[in-house]
Amino acid sequence: MESISSTEHQSTYSVSQLIRSLGPGIMMAAAAVGGSHLVASTKAGAIYGWQLAALILLVNFFKYPFFRASIQYTMGTGESLVEGYSKLGRPYLWLFVALSVISGIVNTAALLLFSASLLGYFIPFELSNTALCLIILATCLTILFAGHYKALDSLSKIIMAVLTIATLTAVVIAVSNPVEVVPSFEAPSPWSIAAIGFIVVTMGWMPAPIEISSLTSMWLKSQQRHQTVTARSALFDFNVGYIGTAILAIVFLALGTLVLHGGGVELAKSGVGFSHQLVGLYASTIGEWSRYLIAIVAFFCIFGSTITVIDGYARVISESQRLLRKQNEMKPKVTQSWMLVISSAALSIIVFWASALLPMLDFAMILAFMTTPFFALLNYILVSKSALPEPLAMTRKLKLLSIAGLVYLFGFLAIFVWWKWLM
Repeated sequence: MESISSTEHQSTYSVSQLIRSLGPGIMMAAAAVGGSHLVASTKAGAIYGWQLAALILLVNFFKYPFFRASIQYTMGTGESLVEGYSKLGRPYLWLFVALSVISGIVNTAALLLFSASLLGYFIPFELSNTALCLIILATCLTILFAGHYKALDSLSKIIMAVLTIATLTAVVIAVSNPVEVVPSFEAPSPWSIAAIGFIVVTMGWMPAPIEISSLTSMWLKSQQRHQTVTARSALFDFNVGYIGTAILAIVFLALGTLVLHGGGVELAKSGVGFSHQLVGLYASTIGEWSRYLIAIVAFFCIFGSTITVIDGYARVISESQRLLRKQNEMKPKVTQSWMLVISSAALSIIVFWASALLPMLDFAMILAFMTTPFFALLNYILVSKSALPEPLAMTRKLKLLSIAGLVYLFGFLAIFVWWKWLM
């Protein structure tokens, strides 16, 4: 198998080749750096200041082995995580399909509406939300249908580069122009019962639900069809993307702390409302010229998530369909068909059931949050029970971290169930 035998030649793999091999890890970062960073991390800084910085880093640390499993399993076996789930039993695969269809459609609808509202900053004339959503959707589908994996690969790198530079620039500017703290302001404590809901949801979705690991696995298989991939290059790509998302989470937290914390402003509850509020406050604090800088940050955050979510969920659903029907290979036309189904269903929700989108999104978030520990456990079982080559095998340190991560995830699930239904 090429993915295993190629690990023998890792010592000759140059730095320039490692950089060129960046792909699935960066796409994972683009999918993750959406609402969890722009909204959750920034709002965490706005409400609690720096108090949650250590916790955000700790959460990323605990989830690391379960996202890393996508690289270990796919490179070591030549199979996707979805194929691994099917080998554990068809009920697991059916559960995964149901979750993927619901999450794919509802998340795409929310991200479309989110990115469309931000696109309005760059259009000199007024358009309806539906028209803006159509522009975003047409752009995403054109890129995905015309360029397939290579187009998404290149676009993800551009999005993450622009996003990183723009966000760091915004934070540097904010450092020199921090918000004027209201004299009577007292920072609330995140370690109280009142804060449990915010903390649990934020930590559960940081950097993303574990199901995103299956998307990374599918992107890795696509990358292997276009170029030579070694265990070293795949792990390098993953680490760059994953560590990058953790750093960006802290950067967005800093943005919220510097621009909003202690300013006496009542924060908008919805993600769309909060992002517009952030843009407006940035402009009023630093200067009108900065409005477009922070708007670019927000737009690239959400647009990157939108296009990667459409592509990724279509791939894993198509792969699941292939396995359920016991077909030999996944057909590109089936994947494209699922892209159209997800996009059409998402657009229908926006046009006909816009008022129901928030409850749908809440349901999808709760469903994904509650299944996250179980998919983390499945990923751990797949990697620990599979015979993987040495560079990809589960080490003792990773096993200990995985066990600690499972305790964290199931612990947070228990707290969430208590807070949501029993408190």
